[in-house]
Amino acid sequence: MSNSPIGIFDSGIGGTSIFKEIHKLLPNENCIYLADSKNAPYGNKSKADIIELSIKNTELLIKEGCKIIVVACNTATTNAIDYLRKTYSIPFIGIEPAIKPAALNTQTKAIGILATKGTLTSQLFHKTTDLYSKDIKIIEQVGEGIVPLIESGELQSEMMTVYLQTYLEPMLKQNIDYLVLGCTHYPYLIPMLVKMLPDHVKIIDSGRAVAKQTQAVLSQLDLRSNSTEKPNIQLFSNADIAVLNAILEDKFNVSYLDF
Repeated sequence: MSNSPIGIFDSGIGGTSIFKEIHKLLPNENCIYLADSKNAPYGNKSKADIIELSIKNTELLIKEGCKIIVVACNTATTNAIDYLRKTYSIPFIGIEPAIKPAALNTQTKAIGILATKGTLTSQLFHKTTDLYSKDIKIIEQVGEGIVPLIESGELQSEMMTVYLQTYLEPMLKQNIDYLVLGCTHYPYLIPMLVKMLPDHVKIIDSGRAVAKQTQAVLSQLDLRSNSTEKPNIQLFSNADIAVLNAILEDKFNVSYLDF
């Protein structure tokens, strides 16, 4: 199975921020990416719906022969990964907000977390924050409206600027020095966020850590690819592929798939 693909899914195009990190770290690995943009965002859906969508994506990737599945969606991880791990024998890699490094390094004892409602209200998220939030103020902010704008290709829109200013202002008033991005769509906002935030506020996302964890699990299970050929990279969207193509800068082939 070592040359079987890594499967990756997200509630749309945001998980490509994870895919890029995985491909950078593991350039010889075949990959299949599913952008479930038709059902984006997952963040405002019920837990039952999120699990159902995650099952659909998982079973498609298993059918395609994937050796490991990366749940490149914070909301799907925090709501569905326990169910997926209990139900399927394939190994899963999840993603959740990188609260730990922010909590360990904050000087102002205040960190901001920008995430979806589905992530911020999940049991896994609260378990993680309880673990690392002693003596630290955590300012949670639902990024309402951000994912739909990114999914529709309006990353640099005036509305996006309004949303970000609205969400960042209360965090800055409480003196945060770390902003944790709790959605895989949000790393695409970093160029805008850098311009809007004071220099001392650091931005953290989980992409690199997820790629390293994927590498570690593949090595532990002896599933690393031994191929020296160019990897087969397949990206699929069940909505308009133009937005996915644009965010990938046409560096990869994207196909429409009705799933």
